[in-house]
Amino acid sequence: MSQEDKVLEYDEDDSLRFIRENLPTEMQDEFSDDEINYIVDLIYDFYEEKGYLDEDDDDDSEIEIDEDELLEYIYRNARKDKVRDYTDEQIEAIVAGELAYCDTLNLFD
Repeated sequence: MSQEDKVLEYDEDDSLRFIRENLPTEMQDEFSDDEINYIVDLIYDFYEEKGYLDEDDDDDSEIEIDEDELLEYIYRNARKDKVRDYTDEQIEAIVAGELAYCDTLNLFD
């Protein structure tokens, strides 16, 4: 089986573990699983809003994610929802972990 034939599946538990392991040391024990998953859910809400998750899109071009726009979306919604009082640095660290996890799966290539 070639590397291209190998389909890597997104796994929420693997994502959570990956994000935790890649958070700065001082943040590794700051969040519950639900608090991390909340930020990850906001990431996918953003993707959905932008149409990045449309299954019927036949265009195989690479998706370019504007990270600044993504972060602004998450800052705005996290503050509005008041799940917890996240700092910008905490949000950025969780988002960076999720994006790095997705890179390991080549999800947006």
